[in-house]
Amino acid sequence: MASDLPSLGALGPVLPEIVLAIAALVVLLVGVFSLKRERSGLLSGVAIAILLVVAIYVGLVGTGDALLFNGSFVNDGFARFMKVLVLGGSAFALLLSLSNAKENGLAKFEYAVLVMLATVGMMIMISANDLMTLYVGLELQSLAFYVTAAMNRENAKATEAGLKYFVLGALASGLLLYGASLVYGFTGQTELDQIAKAISLGSHSVGLIFGVVFLLAGIAFKIAAVPFHMWTPDVYEGAPTPVTTFFASAPKVAALALTARVALDAFGHQSGAWQQVVIFAALASIIVGALGAIGQGNLKRLLAYSSINNVGFILIGLACNTAQGAAAMLVYLAIYVPMTIGSFVAVLMLKTEDGEPVEAIADISGLATSRPAIAWCLMIMMFSLAGIPPLFGFWGKFVVFQAAVQAGLPALAAVGIAASVIGAFYYIKIVKVMFFDERADVVKGTSGWGHWALLAICAVFLSPLGYLLTPWLDGFAGKAASVLFMAV
Repeated sequence: MASDLPSLGALGPVLPEIVLAIAALVVLLVGVFSLKRERSGLLSGVAIAILLVVAIYVGLVGTGDALLFNGSFVNDGFARFMKVLVLGGSAFALLLSLSNAKENGLAKFEYAVLVMLATVGMMIMISANDLMTLYVGLELQSLAFYVTAAMNRENAKATEAGLKYFVLGALASGLLLYGASLVYGFTGQTELDQIAKAISLGSHSVGLIFGVVFLLAGIAFKIAAVPFHMWTPDVYEGAPTPVTTFFASAPKVAALALTARVALDAFGHQSGAWQQVVIFAALASIIVGALGAIGQGNLKRLLAYSSINNVGFILIGLACNTAQGAAAMLVYLAIYVPMTIGSFVAVLMLKTEDGEPVEAIADISGLATSRPAIAWCLMIMMFSLAGIPPLFGFWGKFVVFQAAVQAGLPALAAVGIAASVIGAFYYIKIVKVMFFDERADVVKGTSGWGHWALLAICAVFLSPLGYLLTPWLDGFAGKAASVLFMAV
């Protein structure tokens, strides 16, 4: 009967996912039946507009907590905060591909469709309150990523990157599924809140601990945390730069949101089962990322190790197992996304006169004299990633270390601070090459206004002006993080 059908109001919390999925299908149909392949740029523009509109809706209109689909989908403040970051990151990453899509092999309408479908998967991951929903969202995201990594079929490195990502991603999915089966076997539940209740009633066992470890290991691949980071440098280098920007921004946010929800929602009562694992992953990621980047001669590989390093700092917030630590994690993510996008925008703007990408660090020697605007903006990105005050990236590290100290983990904070000093070496090395080395005169290409606008926005956000946003950012992050501790 008509009365048995769900109303539009009842589907309100999941409306962003529905709209984005329908829009992706419409863009796909238009692209398939369009006889003009050059319309891929127009369809990408439409996709960007849809992503931004949905982000505005989620951030400003999508209020109210709700559980849907028999408790498998949750819409709360934490989900909304992370979805805004994911939607914004996806839109800006897609924007990067517009001006030089042909050179990167992305002049295809399928790319916009895949980005939109991957974003739907990420939003489902963020709102997953069930192990099965978690896996569905994760695979929807991953299947789109495998294709986008190898989108430039004429490039052997891109094809290799896609194949490596697929093989290792399949292994990670197997680990995650095995962990989920163990958790279900020892608790009899798949919903995260029900798992938490079962554990609080005494469902403790060695098998359950193994399940948690395997579950986190599968998710660790998606965030490129050590020891599941081995795919990151090769995929980041081989994939087209706009695709690499996408991989380094929005998916990291979604996977870390998923990690936090699983650890704090489902296993908050049994933190001993996962806290040591997260601490190890945090320290190992910080150290491996810092040391691995020192010997790199390729900018994209260096940024890949930088990404691994930053994931370690973010995991320090999760390891605290406190509301303040979770809030610090969200603040760091909100700053990390513009840092990453801005860095890759600058790399994408480094081109020869013929439009060939310049990725070797030696080729940007003396960039400050030939392309001073790019050099100064890239310097802001590097110093912000290093956490050097007064740039805004310092605030992300500060709140994470502060949370660790107040959670009784001063040793973890001390190691993180020491590794930050080591990591600053390779960031400062880039600045030294640009400003003090003899001019190589390789970068001669020009860039479109879209790239300049995006680079300027990121540079202003990461400048000391960004501190004006701290009251607003800290307040929203605190409210979003508190949701994860209501049932603990």
